Amino acid sequence: MKIKDIAERIEKIVPLELAQDWDNVGLLIGDAQKNVKKILLTIDITGEVVSEAKKLKTDLIISYHPVIWDGLKKITTAGLSSVVYDLIRSGISVFSLHTALDAAIGGVNDGLAEIVGIENAEPIGDYVKAPAGDNYKLVVFVPLDSAAKVSNSIFAAGAGAIGNYTNCGFGVEGTGTFLPLKGARPTIGKKGKLEKAPEIRFETIVPAEKLDGCVAAMKKTHPYETPAFDVFKIYNTESKFGLGRMGKLARPMRIEQIIKRIKKYTGAQAVGMVGREKRVIRTAAVCAGSCGAIINSVIAARADLYLTGELKHHQALAAQEAGMTCICLSHTVSERFILKKFAKQLQKQIKSIAITISKKDADPFRWKNL
Repeated sequence: MKIKDIAERIEKIVPLELAQDWDNVGLLIGDAQKNVKKILLTIDITGEVVSEAKKLKTDLIISYHPVIWDGLKKITTAGLSSVVYDLIRSGISVFSLHTALDAAIGGVNDGLAEIVGIENAEPIGDYVKAPAGDNYKLVVFVPLDSAAKVSNSIFAAGAGAIGNYTNCGFGVEGTGTFLPLKGARPTIGKKGKLEKAPEIRFETIVPAEKLDGCVAAMKKTHPYETPAFDVFKIYNTESKFGLGRMGKLARPMRIEQIIKRIKKYTGAQAVGMVGREKRVIRTAAVCAGSCGAIINSVIAARADLYLTGELKHHQALAAQEAGMTCICLSHTVSERFILKKFAKQLQKQIKSIAITISKKDADPFRWKNL
């Protein structure tokens, strides 16, 4: 299977449109036409991970963190670009997911929310557009006897899908007026005479990528020489996509119960604590990695608990002063647990390709008792 085909399967699970605009996701190294037999999953791409990939004869590495962050002015065997040089020289391609996987349904932050026990979790901030793209409303005015033919052609072109329903539309009868001028070829009426015709105002929803096709289908089947129609952009008020998750717990839990769940599902061996350790948690928020100013929204919402990868000193102080408990897992520990779930999801999409989770990928921090 070619990388471009694998990329299509990946985007069914993790739409890349969900990534933050500052991020660097997608195919970062390699040829989209290259055939792939083996994939290695990792959070970070280090020299050890590249060596592991070469031993496994890996064709494609799918990483969480991008291997290229900023523009490279040179790629050599020395310095920060040495890993990129080794990957290119070894013919190993790289596809990165990062904040797209954070925001995706069932992604990293949904996983953390599930671990904590948040019910109906909602994104906290850094919102992005819905991956399905924009939707439009197509409105067209059709003679009564042609309404079924025109509406069916629009549906056939991809309009009218709402949730688990298709052919969704609405029609109301009215009277259309028009005066054919010189050069016109009216289907109904005569030149120079005002015509009044019974018509239906038909309207339906159309995805952005199918709008041109639906308009073309409408014009092809519409009996009028010049159909009257309108197109309106629909603002999506239902689904929000962004970083972090917040909400009420399905049932209140003590901090020690939550920590046990964290250890079980993430493998964390140590946590950093801010605030009270003995309390019952009723509302909580989560955000994988380092979520910056998002914590301000969590404090404003008066959540009892905030689970994240890491906090800056002033953020920890702000949480402490607000009476909120924070649990820090270490940046990559808050993310690494998702690899097993993603591997299973991707394997269902590409059954013929071997997918391995890196054994050399690890938290750069080692926590020791002094």
